[in-house]
Amino acid sequence: MPKKLAPDLLDQIEAEVGKHPDGVAVARMVQLFEQQASRRSLTRLLNRLVRRKRIRVEGEKRGTRYFPATSIQGALHATLEPLILKAEGEVYVPLTGESPMLRAWVRRPITERRPVSYDRALLDNYEPNRMFYLTDTDWRVRLREIGRTSPAARPAGTYARDILNRLLIDLSWASSHLEGNTYSRLDTQNLIEHGREAEGKDRLETQMILNHKQAIEFLVDNASEIGFNMFTFMNLHAMLSENLLGNPAESGRLRQRIVEIGGTVYLPLQVPQQIEDLFRLILEKASAIDDPFEQSFFLMVHIPYLQPFVDVNKRVSRLAANIPFIRANLCPLSFIDVPERAYVEGTLTIYEHGRVDLLRDVFTWAYERSCQRFKAVASTLPEPDPFRQKYRAELAEAVAQIVREGKPNKFGDVKNIAATLVATEHQQRFASMVSDELRHLHEGSIARYKLRLAEFRAWRERQR
Repeated sequence: MPKKLAPDLLDQIEAEVGKHPDGVAVARMVQLFEQQASRRSLTRLLNRLVRRKRIRVEGEKRGTRYFPATSIQGALHATLEPLILKAEGEVYVPLTGESPMLRAWVRRPITERRPVSYDRALLDNYEPNRMFYLTDTDWRVRLREIGRTSPAARPAGTYARDILNRLLIDLSWASSHLEGNTYSRLDTQNLIEHGREAEGKDRLETQMILNHKQAIEFLVDNASEIGFNMFTFMNLHAMLSENLLGNPAESGRLRQRIVEIGGTVYLPLQVPQQIEDLFRLILEKASAIDDPFEQSFFLMVHIPYLQPFVDVNKRVSRLAANIPFIRANLCPLSFIDVPERAYVEGTLTIYEHGRVDLLRDVFTWAYERSCQRFKAVASTLPEPDPFRQKYRAELAEAVAQIVREGKPNKFGDVKNIAATLVATEHQQRFASMVSDELRHLHEGSIARYKLRLAEFRAWRERQR
């Protein structure tokens, strides 16, 4: 009686061939699959994979060998650190282990990929501090060394505030770029620093970048208070999704309806109560993780996989991935220079196969790249003014009060406000600092003081 073939045998065979970049002989494949298929059936399935271009074949008769479809024998590869530029012109991050095989799986035509639904075992089986997605202990130590910013203990968010302007530009641009936003980095800088919208761009793109700016400032300004709780994540989503959802009532709320994701066979969970329960479990497990890098990557895996919001899930995960770094004064993760296709395919391998390998390669490369850029910037920055750091909250309060009340930038008025906020011996210097800040206030810096654009424009008109 012929053997009954497993429904996923074709995928198993392709995966096995993918483990042999130098090719695998028919005899070896027969050995590996003798319990699942006869030699004749196996040969037929191998030929089917060849016809579909999912694997390659070379040689004849006993010299026949099967190769992964993505391997290029004898091709020229030019290596550009730290990206790899392949002969076919694709820029990608360096891959390790089984990542090439996983990439091949999600590059198959969507009609050849089997639909799958949410598998809660991926979350249920994860035990914080006993199980690791970043499995290499030495690499986690290396990431910490790369990300270290100061040997001295400092208040949460100090480093992020030191490089805030660069962080706002790099992370807002790179995260938006991964969503298909066509703003250039220079366009983004002009929008954030000077409030100048790029010509010819969709207003949704402008809104996306401004939303990133607001959300990043929220995380940095509240570094000692943010955490893995509903308040932080609901507000993060509300800021990132502002003016971008068809139904504004869904901003800052867990989804109550079915969503579909284009370009994948993955079907997200549908039941609202289950979504809330699992989202709370994600936050609970994330909070229990000790290592900030594991914590960060855990969020990048599980938030997009659950799809707790109707949209903007990946953006939430990318900014939330920075919470551990902001709180621990480690270099943030900006996603600068990350190839969009590598990031998308890393996410797809989680959706469709529950495997983190490819996204892990993207994460570790992206973090090292971000640190290189931020440290180059930080080395050129002057030492932060300790007086300004001490009275940072009072400065924001004074500037906001003057603008909202429509007062002019007169030293006497400013000093009266200073008298209510700081000690007598510091009032003169504090008032000078507030006046200087008001002179340089512009549309690109008002969010620092929690001012609305309408409030600033009204104040500016009164000064004229």
